[in-house]
Amino acid sequence: MTQTPAPLPTTANPAAATPTAASPRPPRRHPADLPFHFPGRDLAETLATERGEPEWLRAERVAAWTAYDALPIEANQLYTPYIDLRAAVLDEVRPYVLDGPPGLGDDLRALRAAGLPKGVHVETMGEWLERDPEGFRAVLEGGGTLPATDKLAQLARGFWSHGRHVQVDAGTKLDQPVVLRWPSASPGRALITRTVVTLGKGASASVVEELVPCGPDIDCAEGQAVPQGFFHGTTEVLLGEGATLAMASIQDFGPGQVAFQHRHATIGEGATLHWALAQLGGRVVRSRVDNRLEGDRSSVEQVEIVFAADDQLFDLTSYTRHLGRDTTGNLLSKGALLDRSKSFLKGMITIEKSAVGTDSYLGEFGMNLSRAARAVAIPSLEIDQPDCRRAAHASSVGPIDETQQFYLESRGIPRDEARKFIVLGFLEPVVARVPLESARDRLRDLLDAKWAAGTAEAASAA
Repeated sequence: MTQTPAPLPTTANPAAATPTAASPRPPRRHPADLPFHFPGRDLAETLATERGEPEWLRAERVAAWTAYDALPIEANQLYTPYIDLRAAVLDEVRPYVLDGPPGLGDDLRALRAAGLPKGVHVETMGEWLERDPEGFRAVLEGGGTLPATDKLAQLARGFWSHGRHVQVDAGTKLDQPVVLRWPSASPGRALITRTVVTLGKGASASVVEELVPCGPDIDCAEGQAVPQGFFHGTTEVLLGEGATLAMASIQDFGPGQVAFQHRHATIGEGATLHWALAQLGGRVVRSRVDNRLEGDRSSVEQVEIVFAADDQLFDLTSYTRHLGRDTTGNLLSKGALLDRSKSFLKGMITIEKSAVGTDSYLGEFGMNLSRAARAVAIPSLEIDQPDCRRAAHASSVGPIDETQQFYLESRGIPRDEARKFIVLGFLEPVVARVPLESARDRLRDLLDAKWAAGTAEAASAA
């Protein structure tokens, strides 16, 4: 079914206007200027009123807006040179309040049709508030599940309109993965979501998050551009003592989507978290992951890949803070870049004075597949406790390894096939960790299709 674009306001977006000889150029923006203007106290109040939320949640939204309004776009000065939001054109986007894009809610309908085992809840935020108002308030009030110094995290805290809550009670072992599906925002709209995952003591579960286009591509009249959509989603994880969570995310938005993402995990004593994150779609993607290893003997494994083409830009940041004793962190980020795409891979490991016996590693690696592609890798360490088992980081950026390619070609594999095997093998660590066979197959198909499209375009341009 053909999707109809959302109507634009009277003041036309310069990027969507028909170009003429007399048309003025749109004003130039600084790379760090936010490309939208909708967040404000009025919107925070409207969301609370229209959704019938309690007074404490209204105050929570207003407090988040106050923090959002005061914070800079990037609090870490080490990373400020790598902000570039100029390709995002969202000046006229209208946020969802009660409505949503096509496909919103399909995930819950599928889960409920299949049935959920005892001790497991998968629900909207409104359903969570109605079922357990005290538990809902204890988690959300004060914004403790999001970084307090991040402007865009406060945007989600104050202006979310839709959400999911996954709760696995203490001692419950969930055999089948929970699949959550978020559609992108329609053109000209903004969808801000929150996902909260809570596991009780000794619980275990797998969650697969699929971020997909909300409909087919839209065609506009010649000379016009389809308005961009804006998706901002969080994943907020709370793991009790001895809990285990495998969390996978596959992002395959369309080329007209701007996406901001936050993932924040608080990991309790002896708990284990596995992240497997794949970034493929979107025009501009800015992602941040925060891991807080608060409990003794807690651990996190995080693998994230980017496969970029055309003029996509991926800005990925990871923070891991070790606070408990004998904690373990293994973090790996990889980016493969075609055409004129860019990736910024930034990571910081902080080992607090209390974190005796820490074992932590951060690796960031970029593979440039064309002369115009640009990858940046910036791993960092802050160590306040010298009694560590390991505290290490590594990074590299460069083209395909000629030795690997020569070896494959010497075994009779054609040059293009050899390059494909090397690139897809480079990205395989994330694919192998997705805890659902159908999702793994889908991710491999997406990577294969993107490779085929990128090489075909390069061949036609040669």
